[in-house]
Amino acid sequence: MPKGPKGEKRPADVIGNAVHVMRIATGEIEEGSPADDGKDPAAKALGAKGGKARAESMTPERRAEIARKAAAKRWSRQPE
Repeated sequence: MPKGPKGEKRPADVIGNAVHVMRIATGEIEEGSPADDGKDPAAKALGAKGGKARAESMTPERRAEIARKAAAKRWSRQPE
């Protein structure tokens, strides 16, 4: 998804982006206010730290094992 100059998410399609710009121009929404995704900011910060700590504590062999398992799962899916 495209991001604005301040890192906020923007609609990827042309019509969605036009509607977003129109809402900013008419004052329905503020330009710099990112949408609330309903998640606790503190929990999001801890989650990001936890993932990094987990990756650093793993051996390269374990990371490769997890990556192989994930790739096998992705490629085993049947197209709908």
